[in-house]
Amino acid sequence: MLCHGTNARTRFGLGRGVLGCILLLATALPGSGGTPPPLSLAEATRLALERNSDMRIAEAAVDAALGQLKVARELPNPTLGLSTAKISTDGVPEGTSLGNGVLDRSYDSIVSLSQLFLVGKRGLLRDAASAGLNAAQSQLEDERRLLVEAVTQAYAAALAAGRQADVLTESAAKLRREADIAAHRYKAGDISASDKAQLEIAADQDELGAQAQRAAARTAVVTLEILLGNPAPKGDTPLSDSLEPWVRAIPRGLEDEPVGVRPDVAAAESALAEAEANVTLQRRQRLPDVTASVQFERNPSAQPDTVGIGLSLPLPLWNHYTGEILAAKAARNQSEAQLDKVRIQAAADVTNARVAFHEAYLRLSRYEDSLVPKSAEVARSVAYSYEKGGASLLDLLEAERSDNLIRLAHVQAQADTASTAVALQSALGKLEASQDK
Repeated sequence: MLCHGTNARTRFGLGRGVLGCILLLATALPGSGGTPPPLSLAEATRLALERNSDMRIAEAAVDAALGQLKVARELPNPTLGLSTAKISTDGVPEGTSLGNGVLDRSYDSIVSLSQLFLVGKRGLLRDAASAGLNAAQSQLEDERRLLVEAVTQAYAAALAAGRQADVLTESAAKLRREADIAAHRYKAGDISASDKAQLEIAADQDELGAQAQRAAARTAVVTLEILLGNPAPKGDTPLSDSLEPWVRAIPRGLEDEPVGVRPDVAAAESALAEAEANVTLQRRQRLPDVTASVQFERNPSAQPDTVGIGLSLPLPLWNHYTGEILAAKAARNQSEAQLDKVRIQAAADVTNARVAFHEAYLRLSRYEDSLVPKSAEVARSVAYSYEKGGASLLDLLEAERSDNLIRLAHVQAQADTASTAVALQSALGKLEASQDK
């Protein structure tokens, strides 16, 4: 990029040239406050997976589950103890024939090392932690599935609203041209002033409708920016994709695809496995844990030094862990009910998604094969007849209104087909694979 001052011989000219360079560079640099670059659906999906808060929360949950699994695999730390006895309280030295040093005085000094051993529990702790990790990873996959679906549908809604605004803008421009023609016919006495005013009113209505659709498109872009983790969503991100190639890229036979592995179902199954392991673990709590210890005792002069071993365990006399077992069983029952609920909802999602996609696809096919071409031909024919004086203003306005409705409905059918295709892929558990393709 080259910058030139407007007058290099004068200080004023040089200042203008430098200022022009600074402004040009500022607008050229990314993130300098200018218009954001056009955003594709693939890039929007990538940014959402990187920045979305829900994704970060789910990733942190996986990290926490990994930490719990590592804790379950670790052995308890041993305990090192040092104790002394026969400490003089009357000021008389406790020295012996060996001397009055710390290790030569007449008192017992014991060094002990104790290690706790869990009886029949470490395997269950690992199993529960592994199931918790699987559940967290499946929940992360499900969050990714739902996020991709939400981003895709928000993108489709923004495209649809923008395209519908374009349709109404084109219609308004067409009616403005008809109003210009009507002005000449009014001067010639062929039509009345009310006919000319009706055309202008219809053009104004289409322009107002276009403004409303552009506001809807901006709202959809704000929703998209929120999903992308934009800290200051303004709805000004331009979109680079369009509905037509998107709809053409929908895989054939999607409606007949079998159901894959749903991550929400996998997460519920792992949660149930974790709850089952916890029930068994609470039952095993009745088995007392054993603490083994080794000790060394210093007996200067009077007796030789000794080494001892010991075992200790709590006596299960009062607490039989009845409450903990009942709570674990209740949690397991909740996990079973949740798994049934998720499975039923997954099956309903698939059925509803198949029905919605089938209807949207058939509706789009009918618009493209029949309604849109016929409506466009009728609108052109009536407009030509009106310009030649062979059709009334009412016929022109009715044809234009009908063509607008058909074109708007066609755009909506495209958006519905794209959105329902994504919803079906999500319900089948195959949305990520389709996005990769």
